[in-house]
Amino acid sequence: MPKKLDYVKTRREDVDEIPLKWQRLIQRVMKHYTRFNVWVYKKSGGRVLKNFPGGYPICIVGMTGRKSGERREIALIHLPWGDNKLLVASQGGMEKHPQWYFNIAAKPEIDIMVRGDKKAYLASQANDDEKRELWPHLLSLYPDFDQYQARTDRDIPVFICKPQ
Repeated sequence: MPKKLDYVKTRREDVDEIPLKWQRLIQRVMKHYTRFNVWVYKKSGGRVLKNFPGGYPICIVGMTGRKSGERREIALIHLPWGDNKLLVASQGGMEKHPQWYFNIAAKPEIDIMVRGDKKAYLASQANDDEKRELWPHLLSLYPDFDQYQARTDRDIPVFICKPQ
């Protein structure tokens, strides 16, 4: 693990690797499940399919596709930080960034819906020092992020989203 990520407490050898052949299948399943999750969540005003396994609350993040210019939405773990929101492009510690990461990096004007309440945000990627400071807070909301970071060589990006 790179030295700059010494705040990650989980050791790589203690985390199961996801074989590359399984990563593509997992990504396809996640894509279809997320579409269904977003649809149900929005139709119910955030009352149904409002949690990931383990009871972690979700939010719906709306963005503009960087190539298509079309609206995209994804269900992610809701990570509040004061008036701001945090987004973690972990994808379970897979070797590639999730597609939504590239959309937000290119077009950081997003919206986030929590329960039925949607607000506009401006996302900026946390630098190394900011991520180091945010890490304990992120783990307090979702402890598995530490395992995800230990699983991959990539530095998992974190976005800080401020209300517009």
